[in-house]
Amino acid sequence: MKFKLFGTEIYISFLFAATLTIMLLTDKTGYMIPALFAIGAHEIGHLFMMWLLECAPKRVKLIPASIQITTPFGKRYRNDILIASSGPAVNILIFLTLYFNFLAFGNKVTLYFALLNLVIGSFNLLPVTGLDGGTILYCVLSKYKSPEKAALILKIITMILAVAIIITAITLSFRGKINISFYIMGIYLLIMSLLKN
Repeated sequence: MKFKLFGTEIYISFLFAATLTIMLLTDKTGYMIPALFAIGAHEIGHLFMMWLLECAPKRVKLIPASIQITTPFGKRYRNDILIASSGPAVNILIFLTLYFNFLAFGNKVTLYFALLNLVIGSFNLLPVTGLDGGTILYCVLSKYKSPEKAALILKIITMILAVAIIITAITLSFRGKINISFYIMGIYLLIMSLLKN
């Protein structure tokens, strides 16, 4: 399915829609819909900043396990930092709003939604390849070092963090506390460090 929004072509693949439907139908925790809203708010934060800085993306492609944004980025590191930080900023703003709502009214559901936004925003601020924090770190490093050296430093940091998370997951498993999320996160970061230049 394709449509245009403010001059940006939005493409939603059938596989993305099918995967999303299956996840929603099989979700027994009740966290899937709030997580999707938090992720959607995060991505809208990026898009809004792009439109604000007049570097709107040409295309946004939704495929399974990824949202690909095609932009005419150059070496405007200030803009890249603003765009990368706007997604987590939206999640943190939602967290603060919902958390103060929880403090005022004591609704535990509001607290869960608040914490979900905090986790998504904080995770995306990790200074590793493929996440917003990695983009921010790369832009800052590129001011002082060549883009190649900045990319190499980012790759090394990503690998170190990935190995640390995998070792933590293995250690927890030996203690009888298996945490699949740590394995997924560690392997994801390891793959990202190997794939990206």
